[in-house]
Amino acid sequence: MSNPIKILLAEDEPSLGQIIKESLETRNFKVDLCINGQLALDQYHRNLPDILVLDVMMPLKDGFTVAKEIRKIDAQIPIIFLTAKSQVKDVVHGFNIGGNDYLKKPFSMEELIVRIQALLTRKPSIEKTLQLGEYQFDNTKQTLTYNHISQELTHRESDLLYHLYQSKNKVLERGYILNKLWGNDDFFNARSMDVFISKLRKKLQKDEKIKILNIRGVGYKLII
Repeated sequence: MSNPIKILLAEDEPSLGQIIKESLETRNFKVDLCINGQLALDQYHRNLPDILVLDVMMPLKDGFTVAKEIRKIDAQIPIIFLTAKSQVKDVVHGFNIGGNDYLKKPFSMEELIVRIQALLTRKPSIEKTLQLGEYQFDNTKQTLTYNHISQELTHRESDLLYHLYQSKNKVLERGYILNKLWGNDDFFNARSMDVFISKLRKKLQKDEKIKILNIRGVGYKLII
């Protein structure tokens, strides 16, 4: 039997935290519940979880601060933010500092579980290393290499770039990729995807021939 997936859950509301913890444990996840950001950061270093579920508003250190500190040493671990905030600037900020997903309260446990599974499940590709102009994209290791210098991609960045590559020089429909990678095509997920597109453009900017075009009202096109 394989080891259970380890989830680090940081939630300062005791009743909600316990409900989430117990619900996840019934699905065979191993959950460490922390009631503030500092405890979450300490627990991360002690236990090295597989995924982080962080409430944004917490005492001592908020979820964004915890994520920023972890991203300095770990570019790969998936991070989901839980928050009652719904302003676009907060959503964008969460993704800019390295978040992979964003769930607004109140939410259903089934939705949280689907989001967790989506971030943890990666379909293997027959093509391991793909050539993107002067870049080499390793879809398995989630790296992008230019002139022998590699940079790491997050799960979401790697998934999005892979789908753009699969549809290279053709339009990747916005609704299709939002439903496939984000679970639905609502406004906040659309803004989230825009953030990730911007991140990919910056990481590919050393090869001027590579473009990710925004086809207004339709989707994106990767030009190689």
